[in-house]
Amino acid sequence: MNVKYAYPLLAVIVMFLLSYVLSEASLGFQYIFGIILPYAALVVFLGGFIRKVLGWARVPVPFRIPTTCGQQKSLDWFQPAVIDNPTSNWAVVARMALEILTFRSLFRNTKMRLQEGDKLTYRLEIWLWLFALAFHYAFLVTIVRHMRLFMEPVPWIIRFVEQLDSFFRIEILYDVLQTGLPGVFLSGLVLLAAALFLLGRRMFLPQVKYISLAADFFPLFLIIGIAVSGILMRYVIKINVTAAKELAMNLATFRPAVPEGGLDGIFYVHIFFVSALLAYFPFSKLMHLGGIFLSPTRNMPTDTRARRHVNPWNYPVKVHTYDEYEDDFREKMVEAGLPVVKQPVPVPEEAETAPAEEEKE
Repeated sequence: MNVKYAYPLLAVIVMFLLSYVLSEASLGFQYIFGIILPYAALVVFLGGFIRKVLGWARVPVPFRIPTTCGQQKSLDWFQPAVIDNPTSNWAVVARMALEILTFRSLFRNTKMRLQEGDKLTYRLEIWLWLFALAFHYAFLVTIVRHMRLFMEPVPWIIRFVEQLDSFFRIEILYDVLQTGLPGVFLSGLVLLAAALFLLGRRMFLPQVKYISLAADFFPLFLIIGIAVSGILMRYVIKINVTAAKELAMNLATFRPAVPEGGLDGIFYVHIFFVSALLAYFPFSKLMHLGGIFLSPTRNMPTDTRARRHVNPWNYPVKVHTYDEYEDDFREKMVEAGLPVVKQPVPVPEEAETAPAEEEKE
């Protein structure tokens, strides 16, 4: 097994066993995993996120350096690429919206492959774009759904998202199995499937496996652990939803308390994984969530042909302009037959003979 993903997997397994065993052992550990760690993770997340964004915001960008894929606006008879090479702020907003909401650049990503010996071909990576899009939207829907645990009354928009997410129902014969499944949250299943696809891509594609690090596998294993533990609580291990709601409301209202009787250990495993992902977020590649808004290759218009951008960091340099150069060497340039912008001023004859007469005297 490759150590790049063996160590992160082992770390997540140890986290699972630690949180499950200790939370089942005593209420004191339930207080640690249910109250202290979530608060600490939230503080680390907010502090790290703000620090990272402010650090990026303080970096000056004196030039326009957006990545472009089309013709820049220039002469009237050239058709510019308005979105791929934006020259106005509205075009930049449109480009950013397409990038954030639809992953436009990832959709246009190509993969090179050698075929028939030496024939180089390019193919769109549609599956990567599709699963990445599904992963992010499923994660977003899952987060929005869980907001119902921290609010009372629950806003209608969250109830609507929850109903829309669980519209797919699997009816099981109650008379046969004595059980029924009220609704399947598609976001949880899609999140798990997309995370497994992204994990398999890093584990089995040689090119991606070569550039992957342990820091790339750890958040994927955490997200898979979050999805699996959530699915177990939903469909296999029935937890006390009222007690989970009470604990979430205690956290939201800053009245930390563990519900009487506690909760099943799998619930605290879920909370521990979420807290670990939250604390790890600002120090990982997951920070592209905030970085996309501050990326100068995306959030700047390409107006280099309309405006002159001078580097403010340039220190003053004494220059010798061409006009000054020609003033110094104009006569010698004329004698050598070199073209000059200004012809030398002819000297009057009186001025030429005067020095000679002075010399005779």
